Amino acid sequence: MIGKRILVVDDDPKIRTMLRRCLEGESYEISETSTMSETLAEIVAYPPDLITLDLQLGPDDGLDVAREIRKVSSVPIVMVTGKADIIDRIVGLEIGADDYIVKPFHVREVIARVKSILRRSAMNVATEDTTTSDAKSKQIVFDGLVAIPEQIALTDREGTPITVTSSEFKLLQIFLDRPKRTLTRDQLMELMGGHDYAPLDRTVDNQIARLRKKIERDPAHPELIKTIRGMGYLFAVDVTRTDA
Repeated sequence: MIGKRILVVDDDPKIRTMLRRCLEGESYEISETSTMSETLAEIVAYPPDLITLDLQLGPDDGLDVAREIRKVSSVPIVMVTGKADIIDRIVGLEIGADDYIVKPFHVREVIARVKSILRRSAMNVATEDTTTSDAKSKQIVFDGLVAIPEQIALTDREGTPITVTSSEFKLLQIFLDRPKRTLTRDQLMELMGGHDYAPLDRTVDNQIARLRKKIERDPAHPELIKTIRGMGYLFAVDVTRTDA
C-alpha cells in the first residue's frame, strides 16, 4: 500500500535517486523536480505531504524556492544543506521550513526526520469527516486565540485562521502544555524532537521569532512568549482547555 507522498527537490540526479530509493523502501510515494518552476507546478497538480528541498539548487536559490512554496502551501519542508550553510539554515527556518538535514547525511537520518515531521503534521481525517454531534475537538484558548491540536489549527482573536507550519504548531503546543514555566533552549530543542546543533545555532530563537509574528499583538514587545534572560523562554499567559 502506497503511503504519504513526498516531493524530492534537487538538481543532482544521484541525490534524487538515493532519496527516492530510501524513501520508497519505507512505502512513501515519491516524485522529483529539479527547478523552481517544476516544483511549483508539481505542488499545484499533485500536492505532496512533505518536501525535501536542496538549498543549492543549480540556477534557482533554494531559499527563493522555499519562499515561493510558502506562498501557496504550508506543506512541511525539510531543507538539505551543507555543513557551512548555517546562515542559510537559519533563514530557511525563518521562511517556514520545518527541519534540516546536513550533508553528508545517512539515509536512516533522512527516514527518521521524515517520519517525525509527518507524525507531527498528520491530521485525524476520521475526526474531520465525522459529523456526529458527539465528535468534539479539544480547544486550547489563550489570550483570545484558539488552538485545536487534533486539526493543527489556530485562529486569531477575530476568529480568522492563522497559517502555521507543523513545526510552529508543535512549538506552540509545547508552550501551551507548560504555561508559566521557563524552558531552556536545550529543553525546547529536545521537546521539538531534537537533533545535534552547534553552540551558536539559533534554530530555537528563530522558530520562536516566527511564532511570535503570528500570535503576539506586538512581536517587538512580546507578552505571550517572554524571553527570560540567561535562562530561556516563558509562556506568560493563562491557558484554558475546552470542548469545541
